[in-house]
Amino acid sequence: MTIQLPDAEGGLRTYEPRTEPLAVSPGTPFASRTVFSAAHVVADPYADVSPDSPAAVDWDATLAFRRHLWSHGLGVAEAMDTAQRGMGLDWAGAAELIRRSAAEARSMGGRIACGVGTDQITNGSVAEIRAAYEEQLAVVEESGAQPILMASRALAAAASGPEDYLETYGRLLRQSAEPVILHWLGPMFDPALEGYWGSAGLDAATETFLEVIAAHPDKVDGVKVSLLDARREIELRRRLPRGVRCYTGDDFHYPELIAGDDQGFSHALLGIFDPLGPLAAAAVRVLDTGDTAGFRSLLDPTVELSRHLFQAPTRFYKTGVVLLAWLAGHQSHFTMVGGLQSARSLPHLARAYELADGLGLFPDPKLAEERMKNLLSLYGVSQ
Repeated sequence: MTIQLPDAEGGLRTYEPRTEPLAVSPGTPFASRTVFSAAHVVADPYADVSPDSPAAVDWDATLAFRRHLWSHGLGVAEAMDTAQRGMGLDWAGAAELIRRSAAEARSMGGRIACGVGTDQITNGSVAEIRAAYEEQLAVVEESGAQPILMASRALAAAASGPEDYLETYGRLLRQSAEPVILHWLGPMFDPALEGYWGSAGLDAATETFLEVIAAHPDKVDGVKVSLLDARREIELRRRLPRGVRCYTGDDFHYPELIAGDDQGFSHALLGIFDPLGPLAAAAVRVLDTGDTAGFRSLLDPTVELSRHLFQAPTRFYKTGVVLLAWLAGHQSHFTMVGGLQSARSLPHLARAYELADGLGLFPDPKLAEERMKNLLSLYGVSQ
């Protein structure tokens, strides 16, 4: 069987899907690395909503996907960028997602960390932004999940310099009950975060970031760095206080960063581990045995797919993630909150299908092929 896929030049090419998926099995958590998958939300396709409406979520399918990730030993990073925070999912929806997912994690014994931001307000004074952070921190702590202090669009707009970041994060860390994960999300993921930490230059911003950590090392479990710059991440992790983890958020260079070098390695908190979950888990279990080459042989071939999904405009990578979840059978439809299924072109989606199929990511390749053909038919591509 073959399928006709559109290319970037406006033509069609013939692709022959694989017939068998990659053989992977569920398993226990890992020994050598702490690994989180940032998970997407599943929209309710029958809800009568517009792109500007509050998100209508299919809670059963959303929680089922988290159970899938936990079954492979992965932690779940909840209510993060991958869950369309600020791109379809508002704070009310995120708060419900946090409560539901944290309860599900307790029932399964799964690891969960949840995003703490300020998206219940769009702007305000630094004091008002700090209060918004505190409100969300309380929700996450009450749910029993580990907090992830996310970058704030409002703080990026209101801060007059590094001192506002030092004060805001210092107060949050002092009042947090348990160590948190600090998240530095670069402007390629969200243009509103340009100049975060109070400096346009990344060198100066890094110094402020490290100053926050150094002042409260007992309250920082780790840092998630999403700058798509492997050299900068390596330099940063070598300067972290002892006991503070570096969680790579680099969806371009994750195999080498997780594998590490003779001076250390990165743990992981990645959006690409949503579609790669079972394969990524299998690779980390190989790494647990000390077989770095075996780990790289499994994970290196996935980078082409990840770079494709996260190509500029990077913030629309969620569209490809949800497409692959639908093709893999994790949800019954290709609909997204905020109508974001329209954010990528058909050639982009077709290439995502081809790369994912080539990796054996679809448990039922025939189902994936049929669904991809159905999608193509909506665009007038006959088979």
